[in-house]
Amino acid sequence: MTARPANAHQARLLRLLRDGGPSSRAQLGDLVELSRSKLAVEVERLLETGLVVADGLAASRGGRRSHTIRLAPRLRFLGIDIGATSIDVAVTNAELEVLGHLNHPMDVRDGPVAVFEQALSMAAKLRATGLAEGFDGAGVGVPGPVRFPEGVPVAPPIMPGWDGFPVREALSQELGCPVLVDNDVNLMAMGEQHAGVARSVGDFLCVKIGTGIGCGIVVGGQVHRGTTGSAGDIGHIQVDPSGRPCACGNKGCLEAHFSGSALARDAEDAARSGRSPGLADRLAAAGRLTAADVAAAAAAGDTVSLELIRAGGDRVGQVIAGLVSFFNPGLVVIGGGVTGLGHTLLASIRTQVYRQSLPLATGNLPIVLGELGPIAGVTGAARLISDHLFSPA
Repeated sequence: MTARPANAHQARLLRLLRDGGPSSRAQLGDLVELSRSKLAVEVERLLETGLVVADGLAASRGGRRSHTIRLAPRLRFLGIDIGATSIDVAVTNAELEVLGHLNHPMDVRDGPVAVFEQALSMAAKLRATGLAEGFDGAGVGVPGPVRFPEGVPVAPPIMPGWDGFPVREALSQELGCPVLVDNDVNLMAMGEQHAGVARSVGDFLCVKIGTGIGCGIVVGGQVHRGTTGSAGDIGHIQVDPSGRPCACGNKGCLEAHFSGSALARDAEDAARSGRSPGLADRLAAAGRLTAADVAAAAAAGDTVSLELIRAGGDRVGQVIAGLVSFFNPGLVVIGGGVTGLGHTLLASIRTQVYRQSLPLATGNLPIVLGELGPIAGVTGAARLISDHLFSPA
């Protein structure tokens, strides 16, 4: 078992080294409110635990040069990001740099046993390459509501067979290390916060548009999960009281009208009805359509595909406009598989938000695509478990 910091000062030092990389004692002293003697004591105690190591001489600031301190190079975290239709698994070092990353198609509806067999197989492949002898901790994201303290999915609409499955306990036994579990969009938000477009923002929303739609809410630099862990489940906000039935059992939910699966369904309807020859050709060739097909057809000038994207962006923008008026974030990040629709989607979302929200909330509000793409979730997963391990036991 990896050692844990003994107090809040040591935890603060570990997180500074994680987020800022190797530093001299003097540089660390500039960032923490500790006397030189107290800082020296805490650094020495961390060196004794093996969590940090001395790593060469630091640049001179007058007087005797000190050693640079860095997190132990042997530390390894595992990130597992389970989506509705695929799994991403990555190994990171202590600074959360992705050392190896694998993606594999997988239907989450196959159930937790099959999904985790695949995830563990992918982790074993990464270990076999020499990237890790073992894992010091693992973070896991799933595409549904999670009771965070227990690491258990609760009635996830698109995950039959997962309700109450002890994800954290089961994986911890298999991997032999601490495991934390969270909703996948919360991890995407943490990934973008650590190494992506939200690095310098304390309050922001991260909207993931994939097979479903969710929103990570970051307040004061911390993910807000709500009382029971369901905060940010915006895909089930009603946008049309007499609208389509949703997988959650209600009608007119946002993700029933626009998400990866809803967009694919609308595209197939347009292809079969003859409204879009371009989509009809793609459907005939592949037997099914995806959001990527709609993006490609739109790029080729297909007017029906462009209209589907714009209409979906309007729906999402209307919901985000309400969130912006309520929360007043400093940034809105759009991520997920449907972001392959690109700037047509982004322009529709921006138009609705800027039109409907108050100028005080939107005057300096960037609405941007995420930077990390497929590694956002696994980076956030590593950040999640490192936050846990770099806190006092």
